[in-house]
Amino acid sequence: MTKEEDEKTVEKILERVRKVCGFVPVTNQILSERPDLFIPYSSLSGAIFENETKFDKKTKHLLALAAAAAMGSEHCIRNQMRESVALGATEEEVLEVLVIAAYMGMTRSQSYSFRAYAEQFGRKLE
Repeated sequence: MTKEEDEKTVEKILERVRKVCGFVPVTNQILSERPDLFIPYSSLSGAIFENETKFDKKTKHLLALAAAAAMGSEHCIRNQMRESVALGATEEEVLEVLVIAAYMGMTRSQSYSFRAYAEQFGRKLE
């Protein structure tokens, strides 16, 4: 692709993102300055979320919501929650996803911290 073609592709992607999200996320704003990174990044995102495979779109966004919540990614939580609801997720489904994600985030923290604790204090683990 030529530089001009890349710039047009980037603009089309940003327009689509703005239409879907209502704004352009910071990651897209920054990466869009590098079409060589942004175009493949956007293609991967599209392949994951826009194609129906084993999971329908609502389920994909609920899975993304769970991952975002477990990782503590505030902006992604809001975006994925909005997308999930727009695709038909109920309040109860969203809450259950968040409870599961919070639990997984907690156990991740426990896994790291308790191993460090055991190492620090000479505890033997299986």
